Amino acid sequence: MAIKDEVLEELLKDYKNPEDLIGKDGLLKELTKRLLEKAMESELTHHLGYEKYSSAGKKSGNSRNGKSSKTVKGDFGEIPIEVPRDRKGEFNPQIIPKHQTRFSGFDDKIISMYARGMTTRDIQAHLQEIYGVEVSADLISNVTDAVINDVKEWQSRPLDEVYPILYLDATIVKVRSEGRVMNKSAYLAIGINIEGLKDVLGIWLEQSEGAKFWLKVMTEIKHRGVRDIFIACVDGLRGFPEAIEATFPQTEVQLCVVHMVRGSLRFVSWKDRKAVAGDLKAVYHASSEEAARENLDLFSRKWDGRYPTISKSWQANWQRIIPFFAYPEEIRRSIYTTNAIESLNNTLKKTIKNRGSFPNDEAAIKLLYLSLKNIQKKWTMPTRHWGKALNQFAILYSSRMPS
Repeated sequence: MAIKDEVLEELLKDYKNPEDLIGKDGLLKELTKRLLEKAMESELTHHLGYEKYSSAGKKSGNSRNGKSSKTVKGDFGEIPIEVPRDRKGEFNPQIIPKHQTRFSGFDDKIISMYARGMTTRDIQAHLQEIYGVEVSADLISNVTDAVINDVKEWQSRPLDEVYPILYLDATIVKVRSEGRVMNKSAYLAIGINIEGLKDVLGIWLEQSEGAKFWLKVMTEIKHRGVRDIFIACVDGLRGFPEAIEATFPQTEVQLCVVHMVRGSLRFVSWKDRKAVAGDLKAVYHASSEEAARENLDLFSRKWDGRYPTISKSWQANWQRIIPFFAYPEEIRRSIYTTNAIESLNNTLKKTIKNRGSFPNDEAAIKLLYLSLKNIQKKWTMPTRHWGKALNQFAILYSSRMPS
């Protein structure tokens, strides 16, 4: 809808500085107020079926009945408006429905700030500073609590039939329970679909893991439409192999190499980290299992004097590390390159670090969900080298590939 220049010139004839336009009592705030009131007047006319002062309203059974005052919070602060009424009390404006006190994406601003880890106090201060609006902690809570229904829908949405790769990972959150704060693990399932795109399948919050817990997770995923997973990459999750075998018996379980490397480097001094990481890379980048075993032996002879636990850990987990050596290079790259998980976890940690602790599980899941939605907006491109990997999957799993 075009606005004529003559109208704009009339509106701006007294314009001297930005405060006149976008300030606390500026033109845009006044214009918003007038447009809202005019729109509601038009809505009431449509509701009643006749224009104001029209004779058609006589004996119509309903008529205008004055106005009521209301204050809405919008992009230009608090705006007092006059809401027209009908005598029967049936009129409910569409532009600002009854009981609504916020306008023009105000809720979205609160949710956006909340999703980025801002505390309730931070959000209150920001809205006061930028928009001159005072909001209560209860209002912020009510706005963000409305997200819970979205979480439930998202957590139960149908999934793809086949995920060539599934990553399972966890991040720690602090939750208050029975008067004390405890650490809980927020487990994330991240699938790579046939198109090579990443998707978080769900969030599960638990204090401890085990076969029973993982069986519940995998059964839920199956009930949501997943019929096959080619490879599942995990971080040594206790009870997971048994659960995956019970629900997806054809799935290969692969210990996440990135987590193995990260765990190994915890024992290494900063001055040795680069060298140790390079020698470990020679192990998991080897051309075959035999070459990898030889490189691990070389690593052991070189580093066991200073860091004996590293080679012992790799040897103890060897049967879960080596499955990917049976795959071509393109698939290996997709298995052990878990940049999606690393980036996701780093972002989640930044989001939740301001929180200290959550009052309950629901509050933790709510924030994790909102943060994940922001992260997933950037997941628009397939995993690197996915075309070549998919060709290999089509050869190796020809009978299991979706048509």
